[in-house]
Amino acid sequence: MASHERLDLGFLVDPLEQVKVDHDTTFALMLATQARGHRVLCFEQRQLFYAEGRPAAHAREVEVQPTPGAHFRVLAERRLGLGELDVLWLRKDPPVDDAFLHATQLVEASERSPLFVNAPAALRGAAEHLWSLRFPDLSPPTLVSCNLAELKAFVEAAPVGAVLKPVEGHGGEGVVLLQRGDRNTTALLELYTRAGTEWAMLQHYLPEARVGDKRILVLEGEPLGAVLRVPREDDHRGNMAAGGRPVRARLTARDRALCERLAPHLRAEGLHFVGLDVIGDWLTEVNVTSPTGLVEVATLDGTPLADRVVASVERLAGERAKAS
Repeated sequence: MASHERLDLGFLVDPLEQVKVDHDTTFALMLATQARGHRVLCFEQRQLFYAEGRPAAHAREVEVQPTPGAHFRVLAERRLGLGELDVLWLRKDPPVDDAFLHATQLVEASERSPLFVNAPAALRGAAEHLWSLRFPDLSPPTLVSCNLAELKAFVEAAPVGAVLKPVEGHGGEGVVLLQRGDRNTTALLELYTRAGTEWAMLQHYLPEARVGDKRILVLEGEPLGAVLRVPREDDHRGNMAAGGRPVRARLTARDRALCERLAPHLRAEGLHFVGLDVIGDWLTEVNVTSPTGLVEVATLDGTPLADRVVASVERLAGERAKAS
């Protein structure tokens, strides 16, 4: 363990009881936090509240271990003012619904706040699929619209089909491949737009997706590593949540150029730890709420990535404390 001050690191997460120990990025970060001598305090979104002029949570201090079915032990339960934390990881999985947005507002409602990873305002502004639209030259042709005629015309004009996705989806959930002449197209567009009243997202299908969808993990604007998520033969999605197979991937010159282009924007908005999705040479998504893939990249590359991430967060927390 490195020589440093002991910190209190909070994790706003989904139920800890449901964690997949051998896959979950948040759990890997908890293990590394504990290994570096810090306290691990966790709570769910529903346990967050505001009272007596400050945001707080009904939190559990836990001890974690990489043993499925016996992966955590509660050391203490307490009412925790968020200002007592040095760092708060905001790792609640999508959907980015009203409750999620309200949670990002609640955690900010204090004169003394912890270091947020990632920044609540950035989570509101960047979640989940639309932030990358700022960089149209980096992405495949894309349409976001409520207009059924426009959406259908985009599908018909796409050379080898178009990928339809909800603007707030995650893990490949609801991602559909449409092709010219498909009789399901109109019905699916009606469903996704709620009869033309909500936005849906279409992107040209990239044939390189059969090779794999690359997840690049980015820390403070710098690439940490990557994993190629290869789709099953009977599916077009490479997401591991959808059954994609993780394969070791190298970072190409194009990958590094994408990271370099996004880095100043990520840093400026407090997006400390994100996941870029890249197919071929094209950026398809920027994942900011609870990017995954850390365990797979670390295992395939044989590097202690979670430890590097926590060390970076320690440095950021220290710099913040000195500046206050």
